[in-house]
Amino acid sequence: MSGLLQLDETLFFWVNISCQNAFFDWLMPLLRNKLIWVPFYVFIASFLLLNFQRKGLVAVLALLLAVALADNISSQLVKKSVQRLRPCKVMEPQREMYLRVPCGSGYSFPSSHATNHFAIATYLLLLLGKLFKWVKLPLLLWATFIAFAQVYVGVHYPFDVIGGALLGILIGWGMYLLFTKMRMGGSLQPGAA
Repeated sequence: MSGLLQLDETLFFWVNISCQNAFFDWLMPLLRNKLIWVPFYVFIASFLLLNFQRKGLVAVLALLLAVALADNISSQLVKKSVQRLRPCKVMEPQREMYLRVPCGSGYSFPSSHATNHFAIATYLLLLLGKLFKWVKLPLLLWATFIAFAQVYVGVHYPFDVIGGALLGILIGWGMYLLFTKMRMGGSLQPGAA
């Protein structure tokens, strides 16, 4: 276990310090800001509702449930059970590591940002990936960059975001399976009720 924690810390320093550059210093805090993504979330909900009618409504409800589950499981259940301190709580910011956003008051493992965004990405790529094959890679890259940003800004260790990503993938996949049961057969096709 100590070897894994040492590897985690080494990876943290590589991302937080060695990858430092002015562009990332500007971009990474933006990527983790929830408000930046509100237009994207509105677009996704609108797209599903306008193109898939009732099935689109069920798809949006399942997506909202996926986010609610991801956020509550990661922040209320797992974080409070594991109680891993954030790197910005363990190390001295600006001397041992760079803290580019406020540290946050909660625990570190798993990253809720990673959990939430991988749940969204997984659900959407399973839901829309057959109709729009091109969305798969952008959705995965989007979630990955948001997870990477958590380490870069100094609020999570790499294993926090990897754990969050895995949890999010499971939740997104589970919600997709639930959606396929809820819509009672038929395919998700534009114009389909």
